[in-house]
Amino acid sequence: MHVAEKGTGPVVLFIHGFPELWYSWRHQILYMAARGYRTVAPDLRGYGDTTGAPVDDFTKFTIFQVVGDLIALLDAVVAGGEKVFVVGHDWGAYMAWFLCLFRPDRVEALVNLSVHFIPRVPTIKPLDVFGGLFGDDHYICRFQVPGEIEAEFAKMGVRRVIKTFLTYRDIEPFRFPKGCGDLPETTVNLPSWLTEEDVDYYVSKFEKTGFTGGINYYRALDLNWELTAPWTGSQVKVPVKFIVGDLDLVYNIPGAKEYIHSGTFKKDVPLLGQDVKEYIQNIGFKKDVPLLKEVVVMEGVAHFIIQEKPDEISKHIHDFISKF
Repeated sequence: MHVAEKGTGPVVLFIHGFPELWYSWRHQILYMAARGYRTVAPDLRGYGDTTGAPVDDFTKFTIFQVVGDLIALLDAVVAGGEKVFVVGHDWGAYMAWFLCLFRPDRVEALVNLSVHFIPRVPTIKPLDVFGGLFGDDHYICRFQVPGEIEAEFAKMGVRRVIKTFLTYRDIEPFRFPKGCGDLPETTVNLPSWLTEEDVDYYVSKFEKTGFTGGINYYRALDLNWELTAPWTGSQVKVPVKFIVGDLDLVYNIPGAKEYIHSGTFKKDVPLLGQDVKEYIQNIGFKKDVPLLKEVVVMEGVAHFIIQEKPDEISKHIHDFISKF
């Protein structure tokens, strides 16, 4: 496992998302290290300079393998099983929820960004939800068949793929219709917070590894659902701060805002069966995460929040974990 480290003091574990690397936390690493923390930011299984995972087998990319990697990392950097602070974004947030669910004894507090806790609904698989809400062109659905989206991305080129994702600001989800790789390339103007040098770093790593490692996380979604049946209804019992942008596509999934803010899931989410609606109508963020301390919604901010608003996010992280 490749790990970026800086500083001394209490450990802060940063967990990245897709299509990202440890590098996405570059601003927060410097900020927290300068304030007396030891920052630890790995390239996750299948990403960057971390090697060894069989990328041709998506079943080796479940939450159990990834959380297992993270526990092994903590065992290597923290003496005596001491608790650490955890910060996650995107898939990193998803993994951080399960790290806290499986091993709360290793986590002092959690700051998660963009992806709220997603309780397991026993009557419907995640891919059926995404397909029902958004159709077969939805990016998660298009990621499922091994080799298909990789072929489209190969036509687009790594640089175009990276720019397409990192500059995305639509509240509607990504869609990759078949043949999207053949569409003419359009100019992508980088925002002020993302430089060509930043893009160069991502491109240099994904040109070596390809995207399959990261895409395997999506391919394991339904397998995760099957394997976590024993944890249906379980609560995340560590102190949590959650931060999201109001332009984040995850925040704008039907029912997400109601779940996060009102304490109950939206009852009239379209295209979900009555049995699902009856199950989910009484679940809510605070119920599933009883030690949820803060929810911050940043106006005018999209999904790649840790890079778009690095100073504000760094301060939010420090302000929360410095209380412990």
